[in-house]
Amino acid sequence: MAVSQQYREAWEGFWSATSDAPGEAIWDAEPSLSAVPHSELLLPYADASLPVVDLGCGNGTQTRYLATRFARAIGVDLSPSAIGHARRADPEGIAEYAQLDLVDGDAVRALHERVGDANVYMRAVIHQSEPEARPAVAEAVATLLGERGRGFVAELTPASKAVLQQASQGPDGPPVKLRRVYDHGLKPAGATDEEVPDLLRAAGLAILDSGDTALPQTETLPDGTRIDLPARWFVLAAR
Repeated sequence: MAVSQQYREAWEGFWSATSDAPGEAIWDAEPSLSAVPHSELLLPYADASLPVVDLGCGNGTQTRYLATRFARAIGVDLSPSAIGHARRADPEGIAEYAQLDLVDGDAVRALHERVGDANVYMRAVIHQSEPEARPAVAEAVATLLGERGRGFVAELTPASKAVLQQASQGPDGPPVKLRRVYDHGLKPAGATDEEVPDLLRAAGLAILDSGDTALPQTETLPDGTRIDLPARWFVLAAR
């Protein structure tokens, strides 16, 4: 199985049209707002001597921070242009990066064979995946964890749609960074509240801990306040 050509082209189109400037992608928040607090939730459960794989790493902002907390960090993304951004932003090679389709079970298993059981960090991938591909994304997390890895998954909830609608109601419509998401055919907050935990459990994962959070964005509402999108987080292990 693989993602659709339309989905692949949407992401490659987005990243190929994005500059190397930090924060140009609306979700490219500083690690202090993302991977730092998320690591604090994951590390009590995780063996930091295992590698960590950042699924949907984009330009690698969070991957580079994760490399300071785990023995080895590998960022993977569907888009070759995203991987190009990540490598250019990391000239010292703090982390590793590779193109990967999470829906391609053979490719995911090959990565697991190469790195062994790993911890997983995944921020906001399931909610914007094509509905028919979401079970395979959850299964990719389970495959990479193996028996010893632990995972941290954060996903937007449907409540994010109301925040995005509010953000789009300025006199000029959606702000520039949000408009770029829509222009490339990307669909945020597409999963229901119960869909994500159900998918994770169906993939053979146990939810060790979970909670509500918000994923800070690099864009603001019409009144100037930062866009924070409602989300849920899960710490996971093989069941």
